[in-house]
Amino acid sequence: MAVPSVKSFHWQPLAPLPIGRVYCTPVESGGQLYLIGGCDEGGTPMSNCEVYSPQANQWTTLPPMPTPRAGVAVAALGKRILVIGGMGIRQNPLSTVEMYNVEEGKWEKKNSLCEAAMGVSVTVKDCRVYAVGGMGSDMHPQANLQQYDIMKDVWLSLPAIPTPRYATSTFLRGSKIHVFGGRQAKNPVTAFEVYDTEARSWTKFPSIPGRRAFSSHVMTEKSFFSLGGLQQARGYKTPKFVKTVEVFDIEQGGWMKTERRLNMRKRRADFVAACLRGRVIVAGGLGNQPAVLGSAEAFHPAKNRWESLPPMPTARCTCSSIVFQNRLFVIGGVSHGPSDAVEALCLADP
Repeated sequence: MAVPSVKSFHWQPLAPLPIGRVYCTPVESGGQLYLIGGCDEGGTPMSNCEVYSPQANQWTTLPPMPTPRAGVAVAALGKRILVIGGMGIRQNPLSTVEMYNVEEGKWEKKNSLCEAAMGVSVTVKDCRVYAVGGMGSDMHPQANLQQYDIMKDVWLSLPAIPTPRYATSTFLRGSKIHVFGGRQAKNPVTAFEVYDTEARSWTKFPSIPGRRAFSSHVMTEKSFFSLGGLQQARGYKTPKFVKTVEVFDIEQGGWMKTERRLNMRKRRADFVAACLRGRVIVAGGLGNQPAVLGSAEAFHPAKNRWESLPPMPTARCTCSSIVFQNRLFVIGGVSHGPSDAVEALCLADP
């Protein structure tokens, strides 16, 4: 597949959210885009649930979640959406699990997680949901790996992840779940560990070379990218925004030697990152300037360099994002306050 020119990308402003928010979770089900929960302007978790129709460019309000929460983990299972954990209205982690039936338009309470957790990462394989890590009520990172059995409505405990953490990045490749980074309290985690769903065992891989908070991770066909963030290494008096890019070569099984030309053009943290049509895309976030970033750039795999894209119409950080129908949707986030902006990075029709 030919890598598209940066000139063919453009941003498309879409219908705004009914209410601005942050820490909402998007998920695709049946060709529709669902948005679950989030925090409002006062920082209060919400019970809002909406569905976006691409044909009408319209958000429709759905029955609210029984339990208001933000930062939930979400898994699409056919025509059902499983909503897991998150932060409740008392700013506390929750063990709550609820399921939304798309056809019936109804919520149903399901068996809870083994313990309360926010910052859980989920992966779906063969209609099985794998929930990794989380931060518990004691504010400590968890090593839990749990598998949800939808037929029996039970959570099964699997071998614990070697490095307890929350807010990890997880990617499914074949039968293996790759787990990158995350946090332990305020400290970023560099561990890279892989769970084999068939062998039911963990393998440790070489750690991410740099220790950075609020970085992003992306999987491409041949590589894993660890991008940007806030560097907190010893020797810096204050945390430092970086444009560092580190690449794990899947075939070689190791991190590539760092080249300066691999670095992003802008220093950024807390930004959107995704793989779209063979390119790694980054957009928005926080940088060295006092205002949030609107800039965007795309990595060209053959040229091994970053190229500038048109900036987002609405500069912001802490956005939710999803690749949906060959477009990168950037949803909500923080501008001057919680944003209601929804914008999609698109390719011009050939």
